[in-house]
Amino acid sequence: MVAVDTNVLVRLLTRDDEPQYRASRQLFSHESIYIPDTVVLETEWVLRFAYELGPTEVCEALRAVFGLGNVMLADAESMSRALVWHESGLDFADALHLAQSQGQAALKTFDTQFVRRAKGLGKCPVEKL
Repeated sequence: MVAVDTNVLVRLLTRDDEPQYRASRQLFSHESIYIPDTVVLETEWVLRFAYELGPTEVCEALRAVFGLGNVMLADAESMSRALVWHESGLDFADALHLAQSQGQAALKTFDTQFVRRAKGLGKCPVEKL
């Protein structure tokens, strides 16, 4: 299994550099791939800011890659939950933080918007510190 960096995943999803796209596609076609959470987080940021994609487009693109039989994530269930919550209005990073905090007593933050948007999501309440 090989891990990939953000630029490999972005090239695969955007096809904005043809030689790098072909190399990424070749890698994803012939290897077992591990995508670290940090790469997913950075990829969402790049797709949102550099490519101006909205939450639905980003989530659809990521789901297409995550659904490949040779792709592995650290915690596919948490990542799936984060994608759903992102589509429902949470910032992606906040959604991922919350998804990975399930099972904890609370997720403390100074971000009142995060508290409001996360109300009722999951078993870990988001609380203002």
